Parts: sequence; C-alpha cells; structure tokens
Amino acid sequence: MERPDAVLAFSVASIWELGIKRAQKKLDLPETLLATLAEEEFTELRVSSAHALLASALPSHHRDPFDRMLVAQAQSESLTLVTNDAQIAAYEVPVLW
Repeated sequence: MERPDAVLAFSVASIWELGIKRAQKKLDLPETLLATLAEEEFTELRVSSAHALLASALPSHHRDPFDRMLVAQAQSESLTLVTNDAQIAAYEVPVLW
C-alpha cells in the first residue's frame, strides 16, 4: 500500500456497510471520511451489474453480502483485498493483512 505506484481503491459497498453500522450506533464514523479518502487519492469503486452477478455466483464460504461483493469486485478488477476476515481466504482473491 505504501508503494508510490499502488492503486488504492475503496468500494461503495464498504461505505454503504459503514453507514448502516453508523446508523445502528455500532460505529463512530467521521463526517470527513469521503473527503479524507479523496484527499488521500483513493479511487471510488462503484458496484456494477457484473460485480453483482459475480457476487451472487460465488460459493457460500461467506454469508455477508457486503463481503461477498468485495470479493467479487477484487476478483473482477484484479485487486487485493485488505481485510483480517479469515473467511475471505476461502475465495480465490489476494488478501493483505
């Protein structure tokens, strides 16, 4: 992640999930999150129809629909997922953490 040529991206699905957790009072999310991501030059990865189809076709190693979407996006966009969720390793996707 520290390489100057690294492409850093965040999924809209992650922002959606964080927003839900914030609304449920399970997470304190700063109002400046999106501005900070833009300032740090992260690329916004939107959810496409292709991502949705791939996520729905994944084996059911993981039941969380947000995590399944992140796997699908990482697979289809050739990205590495940053997570400490051990269940993600069951999918064919590079993981960092």
